[in-house]
Amino acid sequence: MKIRVGVLVLAVAFLAAVPAGASARTVKGCTIKAKTVCHGKNLKGAKLSGAKLSRAVLHHINLQGADLRGADLRYADLRKANLKGANLTGANLKGAKLHHYSAAKKSGATTSQTPSCNPNCSGANLSGATMINANLSYSNLTSAYMHGANLTNASLIFANLTGADLSGATMIIANLTNANLTGTILYGANLTIANLTNANLTNASLVMATLTGANLPGATLTGADFTDATCPNNAPANPDYQPAQVSCGL
Repeated sequence: MKIRVGVLVLAVAFLAAVPAGASARTVKGCTIKAKTVCHGKNLKGAKLSGAKLSRAVLHHINLQGADLRGADLRYADLRKANLKGANLTGANLKGAKLHHYSAAKKSGATTSQTPSCNPNCSGANLSGATMINANLSYSNLTSAYMHGANLTNASLIFANLTGADLSGATMIIANLTNANLTGTILYGANLTIANLTNANLTNASLVMATLTGANLPGATLTGADFTDATCPNNAPANPDYQPAQVSCGL
């Protein structure tokens, strides 16, 4: 009995001495843990669901088709990362950097401040990304490329989507209240039962978009193109439907 107790004590002491980071796994040369440095790595198709990557340095990383469901990417540096077709369902992107990458300037040179957004995704390539239930409220998505992205039930309240390309995107039940969609390309996008209350759709392209049951009260539709779009007033399936100020398609 004494021998067994002694062995148990030694085992506990050994485990206590092992650093917490020792259990972190390595995927294609990248150690998966918070604050890791994996810029430029090729993690195409990697299985990273639930990964703890907060404040990780991941710029220029290839995450095409990666499984990032439920991943913690808070404040991670994902500038110039390839997220095409990545599954970001339930991922936490608070404060993440997904905008254009600029190399650090030499010492003494003046640097421009990165816009404070939550997250800043200006110019990001999120084509085909799955962001079901994602919280992107107040985010900066100006000129982002999100062709074919799945934003079902996503929150985009007060998001800035000026000039973004959301062609073919799935935005069913998405909340775009007070979002800025000026000049946004929504060609063939599915906005069924989407909430566009007070959204700014000035000069937006909604050609062949589906807006069945969408809410548009207070929306600014000046110059918006609804050619061949399926409009809310054609099929108001949403019981809370309120007609737009300007008839869709005119």
